[in-house]
Amino acid sequence: MRTSEIFAPGKTAVITGASSGIGKAAAIMCASKGMHVFLVDIDKDDLPLALDAAKKAAVSENQIIVNVLVDVSKEKDMKDLAKTVYYGGRHEGGGSTVTSVNFLMNNAAIQHGGGAMADMQRFHDLFSVNTLGPIHGCQAFLPLMKERGEIGLIVNTGSKQGITAPPGNLIYNVSKAALKTWTEGLEHELRTDRFESDGKIYSALLIPGWVNTSIHLKEKKQEALLDGKPFDRDSVFFHEDKPASGAWMPMQVIDFMLKELDADKFYIVCPDNDVDRETDNLRMTWAMQDITQDRPPLSRWHPDWKHKFADYLRDEKEKNVVGGGGML
Repeated sequence: MRTSEIFAPGKTAVITGASSGIGKAAAIMCASKGMHVFLVDIDKDDLPLALDAAKKAAVSENQIIVNVLVDVSKEKDMKDLAKTVYYGGRHEGGGSTVTSVNFLMNNAAIQHGGGAMADMQRFHDLFSVNTLGPIHGCQAFLPLMKERGEIGLIVNTGSKQGITAPPGNLIYNVSKAALKTWTEGLEHELRTDRFESDGKIYSALLIPGWVNTSIHLKEKKQEALLDGKPFDRDSVFFHEDKPASGAWMPMQVIDFMLKELDADKFYIVCPDNDVDRETDNLRMTWAMQDITQDRPPLSRWHPDWKHKFADYLRDEKEKNVVGGGGML
């Protein structure tokens, strides 16, 4: 698969979580390629602003660029969205019709969670958006994408926390770990279909690093609203309008994603300005070795093991330098 076959004039993108951050950047990129773009989100305040940004990036008056308010946690809403995209005729905002969806990006996510004994509603909230949201998207769109017979790409946005599972937000970690496993299984099925039935659909798991998105900002804004308190944007550590120096900007993630997709990568593991790919690889390897070497779970943060992890990280990096291996 070449990205030039997907991100091309006249092709169609559907992007959830498109009101800000990575989703918004993806929408802008797709619009700049001459694609029809459906920006999907539940945020009625920020979504129109993202729509304006995507329209400014468009290269043709015939492009369909519209926003759709949808709750990805609701299966029916996502199926209705698919019907709207495929059977909506000439959509407002463009003089063209959609033949198929070529790029489906299931990116919507929330982060407020908690530990093992957190309120069950938090479990339901995170799983319904972070795990079931992408599944709803795939089940709504994939049958129609296959039926139309055009080349297509599905990208689900995962998280490094779904792989290394750092303590602090267990519910979020589990929701992203489940999505990772589901997306791996999806790609296995799609790959089988490509080999055995001339299928044309691909998938990938986007695994961002630290990114200047508004996910924390929106979480804090919602908390203030529920508590009946005023919201102070400046109190939030970082976001798109207040970027942290160690984090990437959303468009850097999209640029990196395109490069990795062109290299036929399924796992798109993004570095950031603080953590390089070598460090990510070593952290992931150590996490898996908790099982294979019979260490305590999450040994990287265990008082008896965290110093051993630090030694492992240092020693492995030194080996790579001496051996000329460079970045893993």
